[in-house]
Amino acid sequence: MPYYIKFLFLIFCLILIGECRKHKSRKRRWSGAVESHKHGAPLTGKKIVDNTKSHKVKTDHLLRVDDHDFTMRPAFAGPAVPVGVDVQVESLDSISEVDMDFTMTLYLRHYWKDERLSFPSTTNKSMTFDGRLVKKIWVPDVFFVHSKRSFIHDTTTENIMLRVFPDGHVLYSLRVTVTAACNMDFSRFPLDSQTCTLELESYAYTDEDLMLYWKSGDESLSTDDRISLSQFLIQKFHTTSRLAFYSSTGWYNRLYINFTLRRHIFFFLLQTYFPATLMVMLSWVSFWIDRRAVPARVSLGITTVLTMSTIITGVNASMPRVSYIKAVDIYLWVSFVFVFLSVLEYAAVNYLTTVRDGKDRKLREKAREQVRTSPCTCGMSHTGTVMVDGDGTYSEADTNSLAGYTRADAPEDTPEKQEHMVVHLSLDNESTGTKKKARFRSFSLMQNTHAIDTYSRMIFPGSYIIFNLIYWSAYC
Repeated sequence: MPYYIKFLFLIFCLILIGECRKHKSRKRRWSGAVESHKHGAPLTGKKIVDNTKSHKVKTDHLLRVDDHDFTMRPAFAGPAVPVGVDVQVESLDSISEVDMDFTMTLYLRHYWKDERLSFPSTTNKSMTFDGRLVKKIWVPDVFFVHSKRSFIHDTTTENIMLRVFPDGHVLYSLRVTVTAACNMDFSRFPLDSQTCTLELESYAYTDEDLMLYWKSGDESLSTDDRISLSQFLIQKFHTTSRLAFYSSTGWYNRLYINFTLRRHIFFFLLQTYFPATLMVMLSWVSFWIDRRAVPARVSLGITTVLTMSTIITGVNASMPRVSYIKAVDIYLWVSFVFVFLSVLEYAAVNYLTTVRDGKDRKLREKAREQVRTSPCTCGMSHTGTVMVDGDGTYSEADTNSLAGYTRADAPEDTPEKQEHMVVHLSLDNESTGTKKKARFRSFSLMQNTHAIDTYSRMIFPGSYIIFNLIYWSAYC
């Protein structure tokens, strides 16, 4: 009996061990299926084949990259390879007058045929690659002539696209930002228009090896309608092409992207022309200020001169140091001359007033001396009187009112009117009359120095208006 029980217990243990092994095997199969599902494979029992690792669909073998020498151009030693080009301008980033250059971002596309890259295809569909294949095949060596800086965008990867068709046609596209020189003429600045050019050319291949041309003529250049600049109005884009000759290497095909820019004038009207005009008009205010108010007129003149100097310096600081005169220079320097002349006008008025006061002082002293030493007018054929005013006014009175007066009879000066005195002079009928008229003309000129201010009120504004009419009709 114990042997029978031991035999049954042994059989039970064997059955239990077998069931445990089956359970583990089933669990292992389900976990493998779950892992395959996590990697994107369906929950099937079939084996998944990775076609990208198949030998017959590798890019290098499909395009036979290793079977050819791609360091040489297509149809080597044969006719020139036609390479079509088209450009899409994405943005015109900046125009620098100081550096005389511009920055542009564009999509540059090349089209050519390389039979070495042809491949069999039943659907006649092209294959697209990124920049990694470009390093293994031949591509045109196009560069930007007169460029200062340029780079291919590489965020998040290099912005390069290569598309190969079954018959061997290739499309090679890349996104480039280039800064190129632009020869600008500032003789009409800021009323100018500038034409800049971006030039493309093969670096190594002459026109006998590579024929560079615009793929669709003028339609090969397309632009974004949203392109705009703060200081310029983009008038037009157009394309041209011609041959360029180098004495050491030969002739090359060169493509041109031309665009014309017209400068917005409103900014410069607000920042330059209007302030300069206002300073000139402010300098005219001194013509209405009394000529004896020296501090007021001098300070006004100096302020306007210094302000004009600041405006001229600010404009030239943002411009290249060219050797010719710009349109804005003409306007600012003529305005500066008008302001400076208004200062000189007051200097002349002040000088003439000082000279007149000195002569008046001498004349009054001489008149007093004559009154003291000449009390009698006996034997004179005609007598006259001259009233010498303290402010330089001279008037000839009637001889009947003062004839026969002696020095004792002459009215004495009072403290309230010390600037007035009566001079009893003897005048000859013939020669003395002519001298009297000339003397009164000179007295009138010296007295009316304020007439210079009166004439300046009309001459300065009139001249400036005429200058503005000529200036704007010539440059607009």
